[in-house]
Amino acid sequence: MNLFNDLNASGGALTLSALNERVTQAINKSFPDACWMQAETSDVRVQGAAGHCYLEFVEKDAHSGQIMAKARGVIWARTFQLLKPYFEEETGQAFVSGLKVLVKVTVEFHKLYGYSLNVINIEPSYTLGDLVRKRQEIIRRLQEEGIFDLNRELPFPVLPQRIAVITSPTAAGYGDFGNQLMNNPAGYPFYMKLFPAIMQGEKTEESVIAALDRICQHADCFDVVVLIRGGGSSSDLNCFDSYLLAAHCAQFPIPVITGIGHERDDSVIDMIAHTRLKTPTAVAAFLIGRMDEQAGLINDLQQTLCVRVTEMLSRQQTCLKLLIARFPSQVVHRIERNRTQLQGLRSALPASQLQIMKCRTTLTEIRQHLQSRWTEYVDCQNRKMEMTEQFLKMVSPDYVLQQGYTLILKDGKIIKRASGLSAGDEVTARFADGDHTVIVQ
Repeated sequence: MNLFNDLNASGGALTLSALNERVTQAINKSFPDACWMQAETSDVRVQGAAGHCYLEFVEKDAHSGQIMAKARGVIWARTFQLLKPYFEEETGQAFVSGLKVLVKVTVEFHKLYGYSLNVINIEPSYTLGDLVRKRQEIIRRLQEEGIFDLNRELPFPVLPQRIAVITSPTAAGYGDFGNQLMNNPAGYPFYMKLFPAIMQGEKTEESVIAALDRICQHADCFDVVVLIRGGGSSSDLNCFDSYLLAAHCAQFPIPVITGIGHERDDSVIDMIAHTRLKTPTAVAAFLIGRMDEQAGLINDLQQTLCVRVTEMLSRQQTCLKLLIARFPSQVVHRIERNRTQLQGLRSALPASQLQIMKCRTTLTEIRQHLQSRWTEYVDCQNRKMEMTEQFLKMVSPDYVLQQGYTLILKDGKIIKRASGLSAGDEVTARFADGDHTVIVQ
């Protein structure tokens, strides 16, 4: 109650509209003129009917990425119709969320709608510098990781016929690429497999990486990967300035060929690709050209082979003619030489027959001598066997027992010395007519 009395004494409490009016006056006094501001765009949306652009400006901590400040902004339709094409033409980047911008704003505080920033101008070079910086950061990171040149270092296939194509199925560039490739004048056979992907917008990175992953599962089935899209503005190509997409392409196991922009455009994907071409039709012409090169080499080899074979046939034909010319004299000479040899053999034949007779007589004598010596040898061996048999009989245990001797065995073994027995041992005494068990005393 005392607080209420104090308020009445001081002139009463302010209404909300009065408070907002004072805030408006304070802001207008502090910011009488427009000022330039650095911020990042967020939640950019365009009102369809009126054409006004509503957005938020945010400031983030450089290290943590946490939002440190936020303000509502607006670009009225007439201004937006001028600033948007100017910004996109200068930067090659669509005016979307996530851009770092330098904008000229007037600070406003409306009693009904509150605090907002009214954009009246924009400096594209600031955003362009940030885009270039981001691209340079991506390139530097790829180089530091040692993958920037990996795909370009892959050997290009001799005959690039099996082609994995990543593009939108409805893209005009895809149709032009396929028609030019499949209807090439030389009739080279090409085999294409489409891996559909979104080729512009925020989902491009995710979609193209998914297509690359599908191709990688069957990498042995393809010679090259072709990444193409139809024409479009430069801003449509910014989605290819992506670290993740560039890293996937750089480390892909087969060569990647790009045809995603115009001659003046050069995205990070173009930089790390094995071969960069300006359009899908240029990619088709390149592949056909590679086939032409190999066909040219084959034609050169064919011509060289024909020349070499012709030369060889000519040399062989000359040699054959020489042989034909020399053949009759060579044959006559060979016949005469063989005839002379036969005559020499005929004259030596009687002496050879006499020599054969002498050898035959010598062989007969040797045969008779061998038979005589063999008979003597057999008789001698028979006598040795009879003596050995008689000796074995005399030294056998049975013969010894028959002579009156006795064998003493203990545990089945013959006892040769008395020291091998002890009193009380049970032994076997073997005689010529049988065995008896005895006890040693």
